[in-house]
Amino acid sequence: MFSNHPCFNKSVRHRTGRVHLPVASRCNIQCNYCNRKYDCANESRPGVSSVVLDPYQALNYLDSVFLRLPNISVVGIAGPGDPFANPLETLRTMEFVRAKYPSLILCLATNGLGLCEYMDRLVELRVSHVTVTLNCIDPEVGARIYAWVRFGNRVYRGVEGAKILFERQVESIRGLKSRGIVVKVNTVVIPNVNFDHVLSVSRFCGDVGVDVQNCMPMVSVGGAVFEGYEEADDSVMSELRRAASCYVPQMEHCSRCRSDAAGMLGNDNGFEINRLLRDASIIRTTAERPNIAVATREGLFVNRHLGESEFLCVFGKCDDKIVLLEQRKTPPSGSGDLRWRQLANDFSDCAAVLVSGCGENPRRLLEEAGLRIVTLEGLISEAVPCIFAGKELPKMLLKSSKSCAAGGCGSVGCKGTGSGCG
Repeated sequence: MFSNHPCFNKSVRHRTGRVHLPVASRCNIQCNYCNRKYDCANESRPGVSSVVLDPYQALNYLDSVFLRLPNISVVGIAGPGDPFANPLETLRTMEFVRAKYPSLILCLATNGLGLCEYMDRLVELRVSHVTVTLNCIDPEVGARIYAWVRFGNRVYRGVEGAKILFERQVESIRGLKSRGIVVKVNTVVIPNVNFDHVLSVSRFCGDVGVDVQNCMPMVSVGGAVFEGYEEADDSVMSELRRAASCYVPQMEHCSRCRSDAAGMLGNDNGFEINRLLRDASIIRTTAERPNIAVATREGLFVNRHLGESEFLCVFGKCDDKIVLLEQRKTPPSGSGDLRWRQLANDFSDCAAVLVSGCGENPRRLLEEAGLRIVTLEGLISEAVPCIFAGKELPKMLLKSSKSCAAGGCGSVGCKGTGSGCG
């Protein structure tokens, strides 16, 4: 059951490794102990990643990792947000990995809020191990841990938000177990907040058939609400795990991995892995796709949603200088998927389209055709030269991919960033 998964089987942790693919940028809850910074290579804790990759970049990155770390047995998605606040990116990545590497163990780490609707899909993808972070079973305690919970189109706070989260977590855990998926529960131990409540969580885990619990001490993180809070020391944690083991088996070798961790547990990412991550995140032109298209209103800024763009400015190189080649018309709206397939064909000489917003369906169709969608806002003169030079785009320009202006609800009726998805 635990086989070659180093997080679930302590005996293989020095023989097999794991790689986390950081494709889930958004989160649907805000924990008071969490401050998600993507760019701190010296921190090793959940919620930290040097970059965020899209599914295509993630697969290319995985290929490069296997050339250097051949003992990887597990591919997981653990953030830096939550996989099911980013279901399209998560599932597409898993599909790519399963198709190319059918024998690998696939796993996920989630808070459980958005998981329920995707459990059958996980079975189809043969995801065998899922970790659910469950910090409390009492909403009164949860109200102290979570600042807010975004469920559906609404944001809930206090006891109401914690109650919704717990109900969804229970449904997720029961649903996973009924489908034969191995479940680990992570419980973040916070002195003076949920410490005296942890054994109740352990008892609940035992009652619902959780396979293993990982009681992990909270890391005090700068900028978080709980910054400066006391962290439970090793002796306290050992005693707590001993008591909890009466209810559910305990994990005792957790290294509190980053969302982009690669290699053996306990080994921080080295220079080579960080280089591979950054290389994978860079969008480059090629001989087959030497140009870049931009959605713009006036030719100076990337400031137009793809769905409302009647033309795209196409930039290329001439005598080693970046020049505007033409304003190329986009196919008219109203034809659904045919519009995006035609656009992919009409712009097949472009490596990427820079836009201020894009619907998920157009993004999927265009990227499947090899045309990358980059969501940002800012000067064309700051963004386009970076791509031609093979450099990272400035982070101040990049926008998180969202489904709506109100915080990325992800609902079926969502119309992008307010301009319509076309």
